[in-house]
Amino acid sequence: MTNSFGAYLREMREQKGLPLRKIAAQLDVDTSILSKIERDERNATIEMLPIFSKVLERNEKEVQIKFLEFSITKNYGELTFLKDGLNAILKTL
Repeated sequence: MTNSFGAYLREMREQKGLPLRKIAAQLDVDTSILSKIERDERNATIEMLPIFSKVLERNEKEVQIKFLEFSITKNYGELTFLKDGLNAILKTL
């Protein structure tokens, strides 16, 4: 199991045998930016998610869920009341 969104992206890209440059071109970013995203030195943007889905041939729902899962865990995973906060958010959606 991967432990970050960047690692997830790298794993999916490598499974497909795709070079960084091909995905970077679809995202209209330099390969160094995509490399930083895969190494978690830079964050992917919400606008990138549909492109990742298409190029990696993954369901957009899966990609969005992975993005949310890793983003929330990375930024808020240490909070004692994280589950309570997430439950409160779910009630407002």
